[in-house]
Amino acid sequence: MTGFVVPSGAARRFRTQRDASFSAFASQRLNDDGWRRSFTVAHGIHHHCRRRRCAASPPSLRMAAEREVVRASSTSAPVVVEGARLGPPPDLPSLLLHNRIVYIGMPLTAPVCELVIAELLYLNYNDPEKPIYIYLNSTGTSGPDGSSAGFETDAFAVIDTIGYIRPPVYTICVGSAFGLAAVILASGTKGQRSSLPNSSIMLHQPRATARGQASDIAIKAREVMYNRKVAMELLSERTGRPIEECLKQSERTKYMTPEEAVEFGIIDKVVRSEKDMPKEMPQFLKKL
Repeated sequence: MTGFVVPSGAARRFRTQRDASFSAFASQRLNDDGWRRSFTVAHGIHHHCRRRRCAASPPSLRMAAEREVVRASSTSAPVVVEGARLGPPPDLPSLLLHNRIVYIGMPLTAPVCELVIAELLYLNYNDPEKPIYIYLNSTGTSGPDGSSAGFETDAFAVIDTIGYIRPPVYTICVGSAFGLAAVILASGTKGQRSSLPNSSIMLHQPRATARGQASDIAIKAREVMYNRKVAMELLSERTGRPIEECLKQSERTKYMTPEEAVEFGIIDKVVRSEKDMPKEMPQFLKKL
């Protein structure tokens, strides 16, 4: 018969030893997800070829195996070559949460507050001793145009959760902290409330719109006045200012520079670089 060569006993023994050595080498790599996938695909193609008597040409097999290896390696851990990180970019929200950073970059709507509370509770039970860092760039319960965007009770829930959890909470304003976002900024651990130099902090009273019958409008008005009272009590407690002064300062929209916010008691210091932050500040960028 042509096209088939019956291997001798020595050839069979050599092939057996070769396969055993390759299997031993591959077993050492099974802990690596990318190696495991590439080994499985390439080994499966190899045996499929042997069963089909090499119906496909060797170059096409090699190309198919290489494509599968590249596909597998793209989903494995990132690789660092000559100091450069190769692979897909990190999942930034997960990366921040892993380093105990909570970023609030939107108005305090119900979904935003729900997520913030969930992250705070998770970090509390994950490690109750390590600090949590809250970065604030929020217009509070109002939108950028001043319209109502969220409920004051949702912001109160965030403030209460900050006081409920055990870890120290470092608050940093990185753009704006308006309304109840300023109260969240003031709710951090005393001595660890800060702002970047060009941030803006603003106080104002709760805002709401009411429609319907006169009785419904009266009910809504009572709720707004109650929320105003709670907000001023929280601000007074965290700044050390009398409630009457907090009410007077928030009768009209009042903007503050970071230095004025330090004087009022909302924050403790103005930071200009990461060097001004505590040594416990996460340096996760060095680990990428």
